[in-house]
This record gives sequence, structure tokens and C-alpha cells, in this order.
Amino acid sequence: MKDYLVKALACEERVRIYMCASTNLVEDARRRFDMWPTSAAALGRTLSVASLMGSMLKSEQEQITININGHGPIGTIMVDAYSDGHVRGFVSDPHIMLQYNNGHLAVGTAVGTDGYLEVTKDFHMKENWKGTVALQSGEIGEDFAYYFTVSEQTPSAVSVGVLVNPDDSIKAAGALIIQMLPDATEEDIVKVEAVLGKLKPMSNLIDESESLESALKDMFDDIKILSTQEIEFKCDCDRAKMKRVLTTLSKEERMKMIEEDHGCEITCNFCGEKYKFDEEELKELERFLEQYAK
Repeated sequence: MKDYLVKALACEERVRIYMCASTNLVEDARRRFDMWPTSAAALGRTLSVASLMGSMLKSEQEQITININGHGPIGTIMVDAYSDGHVRGFVSDPHIMLQYNNGHLAVGTAVGTDGYLEVTKDFHMKENWKGTVALQSGEIGEDFAYYFTVSEQTPSAVSVGVLVNPDDSIKAAGALIIQMLPDATEEDIVKVEAVLGKLKPMSNLIDESESLESALKDMFDDIKILSTQEIEFKCDCDRAKMKRVLTTLSKEERMKMIEEDHGCEITCNFCGEKYKFDEEELKELERFLEQYAK
């Protein structure tokens, strides 16, 4: 299945649904950072939910930044999501491999629960909107469900999963968000609970389904598909932006790069892309800064 998301309504349009298949996106992130399975699952789950949250934005100028830190061995998970379907992100320690006794990847242990999930929405206004909740389990899905319900006052169920092959590549990944709209009835709640009770693990559902639409039709008999959108791991870094990073360093640091290292290499935290600047490029930058400073 290709990577894409679906927006839909059910229960006579009183229940809102977002669902995505994100296998290739998560595999792209895994390869970029050489992630081990538990790190890949933690970042992959966050990227998958983030892609759905990006589709909730109203304009192309808006973006969401998700920051998760439960003081576990994995460190911080940071993800940016945009309305056009692209996401980017990283985890502090990509080389974490922990399992529970049942063999499942121990994402909750790796992330930890002594911390927070923070969502910042940049609406290109004077101040950003920020919502922060305490982590509930560190397993990501339950934490986002708590965030939507508490911080955005929208009762929500979140299912997210990443299935890893024996060779550490990603076999399947996806996410599902089901939200009760203000006019939802008790019957709707019962119906959604029944759907959730029968729901397969999300990664298995993605792996076994022909399409997201067919999976949703199996869940709800009155599903109404509103729209679809392709999603991908994509970073907006480039050489010009990385060169601007060099201007934030002290003159002493830049001169050391020129005289001792004869160049430098900058790695983008969000995508792992490496940018090399040779000695002459650094000298040219220094001449420009000296002239500009005058």
C-alpha cells in the first residue's frame, strides 16, 4: 500500500476519522538515521500521528511541532508536520532496542513516562498555540489520545503501530484517530467502542488491507470518505539554510574550521542530510561577513 491518509465521517457524520498508511515514510526515517527497532517504532508512531495532525491544519503556512520527552533512554522525540502531507523528525538516541517479555518492542520503556507531550501550533500569528500534557504510558497512541481529549477538548481514540522486519526494515506502519464530534450520541460512543474492541493492531491492519478505504468500510457501515492526501518524510533544509547556521558561530570557531579543519560538515538534525563546505567556501563566507559587518 502506498503512503497516504484519508479523512472520513461515520455514524451519520457525528464521528470524524483520520487514518494513514505510513510504511515508506517510516522506513525512510529509519534508513536516514540508521535506527534500531525500538527507536524506529517510537519515532515512526509519532511521525504517523503527526501526519494526521498536519492534515487538520487550515492553511499551507501553518505547521505543528511535537515534542515528547519522558526521560527514558530514547531521549527526546521531535517532529514537524505540515498541511501538505510532509513530516520530518528525529529521536535523540536512534540506537535503542528494548523488548517486553512478550516480544513486543518496549516503546513505553524507551520513551518513559516522567515527562510530557507538547504540541506547538504555528499559525503565523504573533504567538504560537501550545498544549502540554503529562505522558500516560510512553506508548505514543495512548498519550496522543489523552492530549486530544484534555488539551483540545475533543474525545478521541488513537491507534498507531509500526511493524519491524527481522532485518530491521519497516514492514508496515500506520495510524488511526477517531474523534467524537459535539453532536455525537451515546449510541455513537457504544458503536465506536465496539469498533475499537475488534480492531486489529494498526500495523497488522495496514499490512493486511488492500486500502485504507476498504479498512474503514469494514469498521463502519456508513463511512463517508471526505478526502485523501499523499504523505511523505520530507525536510526543507538546503545549503543556504546551513550556511546561515555557520553565521551564528563565533569568528574564532569559523577561523578554526578554515585554518585547522580546512572545511566543515553540517548534519541536519531533522533528516540526517549532510552538507559539506570546503575551505574556499568558508573563506568566501568570512569575507562576506567582514564586508557586511562594516
